[in-house]
Parts: sequence; structure tokens; C-alpha cells
Amino acid sequence: MANIKVAYGTEAQGITITLASLSSSATAGREAAAIDNTANLWLDALVMLKVALQSGTPGNDKAVYVYVSGTNDAAAPLWPDAITGTDAAITFNSPINLRILGIINAPSSAGTFSGGPWSVAAAFGGSMPEKWSIAVRNYTGIPFSATEGNHVKVYQGVYATAI
Repeated sequence: MANIKVAYGTEAQGITITLASLSSSATAGREAAAIDNTANLWLDALVMLKVALQSGTPGNDKAVYVYVSGTNDAAAPLWPDAITGTDAAITFNSPINLRILGIINAPSSAGTFSGGPWSVAAAFGGSMPEKWSIAVRNYTGIPFSATEGNHVKVYQGVYATAI
């Protein structure tokens, strides 16, 4: 009799989202290009982010909010909030109609801060949507580094295997 165990896909799969110079805002942020799960059929995806701040004085919540959205209609995606499934600037609805994936605390300036791994499936009650995306809101009081390479945005798929 086989045992069912957790297995992992290729690590550090890139998430397409431009975070360079993202300003601190209570209402604006950036959304990522959608990730299509119809081919891999991941049971979960673990997301990690690393952000770098410019110099300045931390304020507001001293935090970076990472949201997740999904759609179950790949042909004509219906996204929540103002999500479009593309790497683009976003103005969030108030209140925000997205699920919180995680929070990165950023208590000092000119630092690099990481968060995750966060479970996408857990944010959706245990099941993965056909397509999913993240959105990031910088509310640290300090803009992100202007160098895109200073930010890391990755995920790793999770599946089950019989051993």
C-alpha cells in the first residue's frame, strides 16, 4: 500500500509584479500578473516576498500588506476588488475585498524585510483557484527601493505524491 506524501515543485518560481519605487499608500499598491493553475494543478502554492526600503523615517503601519485574489473562470476572469490579473498599479476598494495572504513588518528604514512562506490554498479555505494573483500595498511610510532586483517575489507549488 502506497503512502501519500507532500511533494514540492520547482522552487523560486517568479511572480511577475513590479515593486521598484512602490510608494507608501493607504489606498494604492501593485498587483501581479495572474498565475494559471490549470496545467500544474497545484494543491497549494507557497509565496515568499522580500522587499527593500529606501532611506527615510518609518511611519503609518510600518508594514507591507500582501493580498491574494483568485478566479474560477479562466475564459472570462471575474476578479475581486480592482484586480485585473496583470502586473499593474491598483487602487484598492475601501474596504478591501481581497484576502490577506501575509504581512511583512518593516520597522526601520533602508532595510530588507522578508515574509512567508504563505499558503495560497489556506487563504481560499483549502482549495486553489484556477488562476490566482497577489497584490502588494506598501504602508511603511517609505518608498520601496528603486532597483527591481532588490525585491524577491516567488512561489513554489505543492502537490501530493504516492510513495
